[in-house]
Amino acid sequence: MDKKDNIILAFESSCDETSVAVVKNGNEILSNIVATQVASHQRFGGVVPEVASRHHIEQITYCIQDALDEANVDYEDLDAVAVTYGPGLVGALLVGVAAAKAIAFAHNLPLIPVNHMAGHIYAARFIGEIKFPALALLVSGGHTELVYMPEENKFQIIGETRDDAAGEAFDKVGRVMGMKYPSGKEIDELAKTGKDTFNFPRAMEKEDNFDFSFSGLKSAFINTVHHASQIGEKLDKADLATSFEQSVVDVLSSKTVKALEHFKVKQLILAGGVAANQGLRTRLDKELTAFKDVELLKAPLKLCGDNAAMIGAAGYVAFKHGVRADMTLNAEPSLEFEWMVEK
Repeated sequence: MDKKDNIILAFESSCDETSVAVVKNGNEILSNIVATQVASHQRFGGVVPEVASRHHIEQITYCIQDALDEANVDYEDLDAVAVTYGPGLVGALLVGVAAAKAIAFAHNLPLIPVNHMAGHIYAARFIGEIKFPALALLVSGGHTELVYMPEENKFQIIGETRDDAAGEAFDKVGRVMGMKYPSGKEIDELAKTGKDTFNFPRAMEKEDNFDFSFSGLKSAFINTVHHASQIGEKLDKADLATSFEQSVVDVLSSKTVKALEHFKVKQLILAGGVAANQGLRTRLDKELTAFKDVELLKAPLKLCGDNAAMIGAAGYVAFKHGVRADMTLNAEPSLEFEWMVEK
């Protein structure tokens, strides 16, 4: 392997995916092993933190070996170890952090701490180069936020959800509709066949800020379904799915457009688990036609969910900028980017 290449071993264990990857130069995946726990959490209708932590402990060493084997590299080929240290479930995060620290210490490798949300953004590096200044719409099960990036490795939140994340709302609505966890993909598929007949609320859509709110939408949906059940009325599931998704997409896109009008950027990056939603992708394609100088860069579908390859991509950028951690690195479950301070 060319000595000028940077090879990073990356870890992701913030929620219910145990993942280890080997990434070259921040934009080439040599391996990306993901051990999912979906089946274990489905019967609970969501992630149980203690169960997730136990699965990470069981899977992490297998994932490390599989990642190295698939990439055909050994520890002496590595230049650094990158790991998600937040945000996420504290017990789950600790498993990845402990494994990364052990390998970095044993093989005298630099340890790179990575914000999970930076990982989602830099998943887009596997599609194309990120150009700055950029704006990122991050939509996942735990987070919904707009992030301004003035330059490489700089992140400033300009708006976020004040309650439920969009992905969280999808899962709660799916549970009410009798769908299996996670239900985002199933709702998205069903939404293609229905009509927006329920006209659910578009919270904060007209407010003069970049924040989101989805708890009111979730409550309106649940109340509609429960009321129909009480009076024996049968509702069209496809129309329910379409109406719910349309409300989410309307709010996400309108706030993003408002941010694009306010901040002059070269790219809009769409990332996070809900970035795989076809309704949202199609809507942003349409909205971006009004911004001739802004390129829409979407994280690849297979990397929208949690995975270590995206942590390797973000880790490479941080590595180039001299970001390092020592053996006191700990999990930070509430970690977030800094907020932009308006001048």
